[in-house]
Amino acid sequence: MLTRIHGARSIDPLAIDSRASDGGIGDVWIRDDRLIERPSVSGEALSADVEFDASGCIAMAGGIDLHTHIGGGKITLARMLLRDQMPPWREAGSDVGDLPADSRFLPSAGVTASRYLDMGYTTCLEPAVIPCNARSAHAEMADVRGIDTGGYCLLGNDDVLLQMISEDAPQEIINAYVAWMVTATRCLAVKVVNPGGISAFKFNQRRLDVDTPHPKYNITPAKIIRTLCRAVYEIGLAHPLHVHCSNLGVPGNIASTLATIDAADGYPIHLTHAQFHCYGTEGPYKFSSAASQLVDAMRINRNVTIDVGQIMFGQTVTISADSMHQYENSHHAKPRKSVLLDIECEAGCGVVPFRYRRTEFVNSLQWAIGLELFLMIDDPSRVFLTTDHPNGGPFTAYPHLLGLLADRTMRETALAEIHPDAAASSSLAGIDRQYTLEDIAMMTRAAPAKILGLHDRGSLTPGNVADVVIYPIQNDIEKMFMQPRFVFKSGRLIRRNGKPVDDASSAKTDATLAVDLDLTQTDIDGRMLADFRNRYSRTSTFDLLRLRIDADEMPEVIGSRLLACGLRTEPAGTSDGGRSS
Repeated sequence: MLTRIHGARSIDPLAIDSRASDGGIGDVWIRDDRLIERPSVSGEALSADVEFDASGCIAMAGGIDLHTHIGGGKITLARMLLRDQMPPWREAGSDVGDLPADSRFLPSAGVTASRYLDMGYTTCLEPAVIPCNARSAHAEMADVRGIDTGGYCLLGNDDVLLQMISEDAPQEIINAYVAWMVTATRCLAVKVVNPGGISAFKFNQRRLDVDTPHPKYNITPAKIIRTLCRAVYEIGLAHPLHVHCSNLGVPGNIASTLATIDAADGYPIHLTHAQFHCYGTEGPYKFSSAASQLVDAMRINRNVTIDVGQIMFGQTVTISADSMHQYENSHHAKPRKSVLLDIECEAGCGVVPFRYRRTEFVNSLQWAIGLELFLMIDDPSRVFLTTDHPNGGPFTAYPHLLGLLADRTMRETALAEIHPDAAASSSLAGIDRQYTLEDIAMMTRAAPAKILGLHDRGSLTPGNVADVVIYPIQNDIEKMFMQPRFVFKSGRLIRRNGKPVDDASSAKTDATLAVDLDLTQTDIDGRMLADFRNRYSRTSTFDLLRLRIDADEMPEVIGSRLLACGLRTEPAGTSDGGRSS
């Protein structure tokens, strides 16, 4: 099938012609599932099998969300806890639009897919896959039809790793363990949540700073971070260690965040939902923005990237493996109920419902801090659009958030509506910057593809997978990104003006994105694996080898085909630290 999309202006920061004098207006050509150059035979242009008129529109690659909680048991627990917040199952019928699956902040897998596609997103990553729950997480994400999905393997609080670090095991053994775990669980990257803190909580510790020794293993979060950052780099993963820092939500936690950057020792590191880790203690409320301190640190440390975790006002639910801080946050639950549990001693799980209010000083300043980070970091390839769905708010708020970033007048209006003391203490009013369409394309397409090692997407470059989104040009950026005219997934039109395009004859095109490491290159021998199994058996109720998801199991049992990706293109070696003055 040869497809031509004509008349759109291409917005692609990686393509030279998108900045051409004609504004990049031209054709996008697709053959089957790939983007191609304009085809011709003996100098004559070929006619397309099907054409789409995109005059008055822009063309972008499909959006990529690198941090959104869309799979795994924590979502199910949240739905069970908040069943009274959902439209009632029993009263809902096929003719009623208010279904439980349509919850604003806890939609079902199928509704999640529809809402992402209706904004032009085609790839989404679940950032917290506990190894013992990986099958369940992948199975739920397999129902997010039309969207490529993947997960980050959760390490850094599991006893096997903590034991080995405490014993000063050689780095090559740590590397072998990390490589085996991320490959066995069919994940794309590695994440650590409150390094060592979830484990310390189980020993009745209520706070663990970056340089505080663990109550049992006598190692610090800094050592865990340094060890994992090096392991992720040396085994060749494209995405840096994905870090949920210590002391989430605690006033003054900017010190922990800066210490975490130092702990990386120059290796690439990604700080997730950074807004929740950017707090000072100044002012009458003893709560202030420390966004400028993180921005300054990022200018010096070029190895650091972040996603923001922007909060949006309204009811939501917070879900996190960080049971230490979810326990503390449970006192602020709205409504007053929560869930805390442990899963096979690999991590934790805390579900705490929450309502962000414009009338609250802290919530208003959190909102402003997120926008400060977006606007003060001048390189859109190092800051990523997230709400930490659903923790800061639902992902469906992205169009509104893009409007705030691209339109200073809209931002000033919103700033005038928050708590006046928060508005006065924020630097947001003095920031003139407005995101361009190229900035948006970089932050939501090209940069996430690069940092995740998704080398065939994020750009309209010929040879890439044909995930293409066509947006009608409007002055109102929020409305523009709220509903594309066309959404193509792997070359197939699946959305037109916000409605699904039915094609019963089409095969499923979405996939699970996962690394395919050659474990023989990490020197995993029988003796190493036997040691890992022995250590795992001391705290687990089943054998380590049961974590492994076979390649055939993904399509035949879980229901998703594997797509190998996520490795760096440059060879591994000693990191240069990415530092500059």
